[in-house]
Amino acid sequence: MIRTVLKITLPLLVLAAAAGGAYLLIESRPQVETRPPEVIPPLVRTLTVQPESIQFRIPSQGTVAPRTQSDLVPEISGRVVEVSANLANGAFFEENEVLLRLDPRDYELAMVRTQAEVARAESRLELERAQAEVARKEWEKLGGGEPPSPLVVREPQLAEAQANLAAAQANLSQAQRDLERTVIRAPYAGRVRSESVDQGQYVTRGSPIARIYSVDFVEIRLPVPDEQLAFMSVPIDYREDPSRRPGPRVILRADFAGRQVEWRGRIVRTEGEIDPKTRMVHLVARVDDPYGRKVPGRPPLSVGMFVEAEILGRWASDVFVLPRAALRGQDEVLVVSPEDELFFRRVGIERAEGDTVVVRSGLEAGERICLSPLDSPTDGMKVRTRDDSGRPGVGRERPVESVEASDGSHETPQASAKDAPEDVR
Repeated sequence: MIRTVLKITLPLLVLAAAAGGAYLLIESRPQVETRPPEVIPPLVRTLTVQPESIQFRIPSQGTVAPRTQSDLVPEISGRVVEVSANLANGAFFEENEVLLRLDPRDYELAMVRTQAEVARAESRLELERAQAEVARKEWEKLGGGEPPSPLVVREPQLAEAQANLAAAQANLSQAQRDLERTVIRAPYAGRVRSESVDQGQYVTRGSPIARIYSVDFVEIRLPVPDEQLAFMSVPIDYREDPSRRPGPRVILRADFAGRQVEWRGRIVRTEGEIDPKTRMVHLVARVDDPYGRKVPGRPPLSVGMFVEAEILGRWASDVFVLPRAALRGQDEVLVVSPEDELFFRRVGIERAEGDTVVVRSGLEAGERICLSPLDSPTDGMKVRTRDDSGRPGVGRERPVESVEASDGSHETPQASAKDAPEDVR
């Protein structure tokens, strides 16, 4: 009986004790202070902008081509008796240098024959003059004062003798020219692109024996979108004098012997039409002394080399240079106020190219621009800021070796504001 009572009461006592302990714990708990959740503003990178003067740079690329290229063609036929060592693929030569000699003997014999013809024609002319003088004197004695007819004083015969002498002298001049043409000289200082002649070979008149090109300067054909013409001054007017307004300068870059090298040139003309398929305008850049004839030791700008070009366009003053990441949409940026609040601002874009945007209006000096991407920014949104002191990728270039201009002047890769025209300084 007692055991049964214990089985029933003990569990009830344990439950009662547990309930009492729980009640005591609940009653003795500390009071919890409730607070609203704290929202941490996002951390963003900012750029403090300042107005500056910059020079627009228009990128392009092209292949180096010779200014003048000619086929070396003999003007007479003959057997080759001498070939210059400089008439070889890739060799250089100077203006008026002897490149080839043909066998002159046939032309020397022709020279002797024409000299004999001239001598005979001169003798015949003197004889006709003497006979005409004798006929004139006889007519004066027997003519009774009447004027003589042309046949009497042998005027037709004298004219024929004069014509024969002129023809003989022309043949002599032709023979002299043919004899001179047995020696083929370089028309200009240049380089051999290809040749197909050797000693002992018989060449005929009008058959090309070599292809040569000049080395005084080279040209590079640079395609540029027509809308980019607004950022540079190119010679496009009718018969515009290049000396009055020279074309923009060009920086050319290429890898040579394991390093990047720069050359300086200038736009000299535009081609005759805009490409109807690509809407590209082709500008022609010229580089003087590409092979370092005047400045020994310069890396050569060889024909056929592929180069990256940067055309130095017009200057713009009081503009702001931003990275493209600062743009929101087409023409908006996020301005960070002094209270670290975001506000949308519409700006006037002068030019957007690559990773850089040039803003002409809508910003003030010293304002901070948000560079970090945000999911849903709103006006008045609070942010935490970190200033990004780096420039937005304008003019950053890897080190290069700059090539001096042919006149000895040296240009740095980056143009400075002091080089700008006076109206934009």
